[in-house]
Amino acid sequence: MWDWNGTLFDDLDIVLGASAAAFLGTEAEGISGHEIRAAYTRPIWVAYEKLLGRPLREGEWERMDEAFHVSYEQLLPAAPLTADALTALDHVTGAGRSQSILSMARHDQLTGLVEGFGITRYFTRVDGLVGAPGGGKAEHLVRHAAALGIAPADLTVIGDAADDALAAAHIGAQAVLYTGGMQRRTELESTGAPVVDTLLTALTLAGL
Repeated sequence: MWDWNGTLFDDLDIVLGASAAAFLGTEAEGISGHEIRAAYTRPIWVAYEKLLGRPLREGEWERMDEAFHVSYEQLLPAAPLTADALTALDHVTGAGRSQSILSMARHDQLTGLVEGFGITRYFTRVDGLVGAPGGGKAEHLVRHAAALGIAPADLTVIGDAADDALAAAHIGAQAVLYTGGMQRRTELESTGAPVVDTLLTALTLAGL
């Protein structure tokens, strides 16, 4: 099971740009990409509060989240698939294994991007977020695995965030974490999951 943003989809630069846009008009306006990445966590509003240095005010999370998504949509055409994504997808298919996507990106945006890159055929299921944004992935993974009909012990989660490892541990699945996303290697390594710099290396650790 692949994550999308920061894993198969190389959107780190546009996430940082959209995150900076979310802080316009706040005390943290002008914050650097390095600072944003250093604070990144899920739930995302926790990172926002850390960067603001105070709790979010009523309605502020919704306004900032909307500003993020408006900017992200504008920047979206500049983001490619991760360099070895297609090779990795072909490798899994060639090994006779199924693969799916579970992402906390908005479902309609996710499915549109997957279709736009012409890679829908690789996946038995593509699930994005339906409902409130910003939370963790664990319960979404419970539903995703159940819909796939795959025992957790037979599932490997490949993602770019500590939350991917926490979600995998929640259901008893294996996790491999990739360094191409928002969280730095030190945070990824703190989960105890193996950490890799390429998707093909992730497949090696997943037994492929």
